[in-house]
Amino acid sequence: MNRSNHRPILAKISGVGHYMPEKVLTNHDLEKLVDTNDEWIVSRTGISERRIVADGEFTSHMSVNAINELLETTDTDVSEIDVIIVATVTPDRLFPSTACLVQEKIGAKNCWGFDLSAACSGFVFGLNTASRFVESGAYKKIIVVGVDTMSSIMNYKDRNTCILFGDGAGAVLVEPSEEEGFGIIDSLSSIDGSGAEHLYMPAGGSEKPASHETVDADEHYLHQDGKKVYIDAVRGMADISIKILEKNGLNGEDIDLFIPHQANKRIIDSTAKRLKIDSSKVVINIGSYGNTTAGTIPLGLYDAVQDGRLKKGYVTVLAAFGAGYTLGSTLLKWAY
Repeated sequence: MNRSNHRPILAKISGVGHYMPEKVLTNHDLEKLVDTNDEWIVSRTGISERRIVADGEFTSHMSVNAINELLETTDTDVSEIDVIIVATVTPDRLFPSTACLVQEKIGAKNCWGFDLSAACSGFVFGLNTASRFVESGAYKKIIVVGVDTMSSIMNYKDRNTCILFGDGAGAVLVEPSEEEGFGIIDSLSSIDGSGAEHLYMPAGGSEKPASHETVDADEHYLHQDGKKVYIDAVRGMADISIKILEKNGLNGEDIDLFIPHQANKRIIDSTAKRLKIDSSKVVINIGSYGNTTAGTIPLGLYDAVQDGRLKKGYVTVLAAFGAGYTLGSTLLKWAY
């Protein structure tokens, strides 16, 4: 084969599925739990409500529901799936992986998979990994799930964190693109371990296994230095987005749609301003969902498709910032 005449394989997203729990936790509900109020939460975060799992719902449950919708809408048989990547920091168990539990529940007997832990950047890291797998030619159908049951690690006595997070799942199917130029054009992933102590869960790992002392000290909940994370998130998400645009000879005006991680509306607004992307081109759904961590970007994709805001040929940037710190961005030309 003359490889110089062979068109490189480009990966594409060919479908999106989602699952949101039915239970709604509003700001007014939180007023009964902690010293806060609706106006304070909305003005500082843009969040009005979030979804919370019911008894018997957890990360694999939400993943399976999102995948089932994805398989149905793309008319994909589960036997065709090669790989399942589950991006989450709230797995059902430390082991086995949630990917194994999901594989069994949906009956995907012909695939392998794994969990990926990158917090709020998890879905972007998973998508970037899946695209490389497809580009290699080794795999043709990969499911990437971004999912978190944040209520399972939330301290509903801490008003600085419990107002921010919700539960939810989004899933995409990644396949080779048949049309030249359509699909995932480029991706960037980065970590900065200097941010590890600003957003973390103190106990539950090998450094500090569960004990009466860690439970009594509320160390199995998310801890965050909100002001520090806010500043770093604005800079980090904007910087990695600018980097991927400049790398591909683009600027904010060339972008048709920007889908950022939904951590805080003020962070999103500041990032878009730095990128010089008009607010009409920015997907924001944090008001209804809160921060679903690895779920925010696939849920943004899902909403944009459902609302008709994401159309074939649209140049789109995904950007995320999460605990670690982790940073990720993806540049794509929407393929359907």
